[in-house]
Amino acid sequence: MPPRQHNLTEGPIGRNLLAFSLPILAGNVAQSLNGSVNAVWVGRFLGEEALTATANANNIMFFLLGSVFGFGMAATILIAQAIGSRDITQARRVMGSSATFFIGLSIAIAALGWWLSRYLLAAMGTPAASLQLAEDYLQVIFLAMPILYTFAFITAALRGAGDSRTPFRFLLVSVLLDIAFNPLLIFGLGPFPKLGIAGSAWSTLLAQALTLAALLVYLRHKRHPLWLGRRDAHMFRIDLTILRALVVKGVPMGLQMVLISLAMIAMMSMVNHYGTDTTAAYGAALQLWTYVQMPAMAIGAACSSMAAQNVGANRWDRVSATAKAGVLFNFLLTGAIIVPLIVFDRWTLALFLPEGSSALEVARHLNHISVWSFLFFGVTFVVSGVVRSTGAVIPPLLILALALWGIRVPFANLLQPTFGPDAIWWSFPVSALCSMLLALSYYRWGNWRRARMLPPDPHEVAVPAEVPATPPSPVADPSAETDEDVAAGLALSTAASADTKP
Repeated sequence: MPPRQHNLTEGPIGRNLLAFSLPILAGNVAQSLNGSVNAVWVGRFLGEEALTATANANNIMFFLLGSVFGFGMAATILIAQAIGSRDITQARRVMGSSATFFIGLSIAIAALGWWLSRYLLAAMGTPAASLQLAEDYLQVIFLAMPILYTFAFITAALRGAGDSRTPFRFLLVSVLLDIAFNPLLIFGLGPFPKLGIAGSAWSTLLAQALTLAALLVYLRHKRHPLWLGRRDAHMFRIDLTILRALVVKGVPMGLQMVLISLAMIAMMSMVNHYGTDTTAAYGAALQLWTYVQMPAMAIGAACSSMAAQNVGANRWDRVSATAKAGVLFNFLLTGAIIVPLIVFDRWTLALFLPEGSSALEVARHLNHISVWSFLFFGVTFVVSGVVRSTGAVIPPLLILALALWGIRVPFANLLQPTFGPDAIWWSFPVSALCSMLLALSYYRWGNWRRARMLPPDPHEVAVPAEVPATPPSPVADPSAETDEDVAAGLALSTAASADTKP
């Protein structure tokens, strides 16, 4: 049976946004739990040097992955806009061109990262005691990168098409496999080799590879509209118009990830100067912060997909309502997580540090100062996601660059002689507040509603900003071979009624 319909251009905004974002949130939490479980194995059983190694290596990985992440975001917006306008053929065309370009580029970056991993780690000041451990871990992660981002690209495309449940199901499978493989490969239990810190990276590679294979089989079996089989091989040829949109719109979005990761590296380099205890404390706090930012990231991703579909359907009234609902949900959900993490951080932070570690009190201190910044971060993330859904990608990039490199990094650098490491911790809420104010100002007074992902159709009649329009009638996919294919294309889905786990 084809997937059930989940139309993001109709129905109550708040209820639909919450229903669509909850599977994304659950998936993000599952991924964070996976990372935290890995950190527990590494930190408590391999020591502070190993935890410091993974903290440094993960910053490098985030930087290199961010360099291709923007192309995936651009493809997701293009797919969502096509689905909103009921153009299934265009959605499939975007899927094919994007997959060819995106996966090829990630392979090239992975190969480059393998050879440069030690130099990058040394350049960011990784402590000598952790350098070799970090290299062993990072090189395996680079091997896994094409698999990691093929999986991420496909699940993001499904969410752009209105399906957030299928990505969650397969993500959960991947997390459970990773958790199961971790102790087996770190400690060499049973027939598995003892790989130490590299075993944590190998468990991620194996889990993602198995889950990606299962997801591809699932899409083929369900005859999903975005599945491209042998008869659709021509769609993998790159469409130059789509490629131009991926590059012109994807590069600024990718640069945002690069700016974030470079700022993270800059902050880590500053933290490294204060020794292993402070670095381990910061690494433990980062584990908690991944959970704090999960609601904002889930709501922001849901807002971006919902807004993009409504942009495609010319429903500008629903675009604005989506932004308002997203900001409200961010404050409610993010605030509900921050309070208990402050109250119980003595116990939660201890999970990532050896028993009796002197880094615990350092971690609690910096957490009390910095964790509140994620309330402001959430607003920026939601508003920027809505703005980017039209193709306005340069202003969010400039706002982020100013907040990170005009405020956060200089603030931490210039005030360290006076306040010591506290200058680093205070730079987070100060820069996040400034970023939120700038993002809200552009949303209110900027021209983002006039932006476009693709060149305008000369026969298209423009719809003025903020004026609601009647959603277009569904159009059958001319490339469909059966009535079932057409029905599946118009359904585009939250879950398959006959779904079984791989």
